[in-house]
Amino acid sequence: MGLIIDSQLSWGEQIITLTSKLNKACYSIRAVKSCMSLEVLRTIYFSYAHSAASYGIIFWGNSHFSTNIFKVQKRIIRIITNTGRCNSCHLLFKQLQILSLPSQYIFSLVVFVNKNRELFLSNSEIHDINTWYNHDLHLPSTNLTLVKKKVSCILEAKFTTAYH
Repeated sequence: MGLIIDSQLSWGEQIITLTSKLNKACYSIRAVKSCMSLEVLRTIYFSYAHSAASYGIIFWGNSHFSTNIFKVQKRIIRIITNTGRCNSCHLLFKQLQILSLPSQYIFSLVVFVNKNRELFLSNSEIHDINTWYNHDLHLPSTNLTLVKKKVSCILEAKFTTAYH
């Protein structure tokens, strides 16, 4: 396992690799579905697909390519529950007690922030005004294009020094 980082931070290669892994999980679940119970199929999903999809999701989960992963996840859910392509998966996720990819992304971010609270500033650390939101996390405004350029330059500098 690992994360594939491209210079544009689009996570395209990461998603392609992950899609391939999840398609293999999809095939495996389909192959054993006829002789396994729903609970065993759910366990196989968590051990094979969910573990791969959750790895590094806080980095690539907001990429526009992540919809490809979500589509494969829904296909796996439909196979497990023996549901057709046209049926909604919303209730199936609830029935199986599985978080959808967007929900897993949000959950992983919340867990990361909670575990690393010291990395983030609160509003009270920014100003001395006593407000209702004083203890909330401070959300700095960013220009995404500028941030991408800075990260790209930093990654390029690290890779250049690592290989020379």
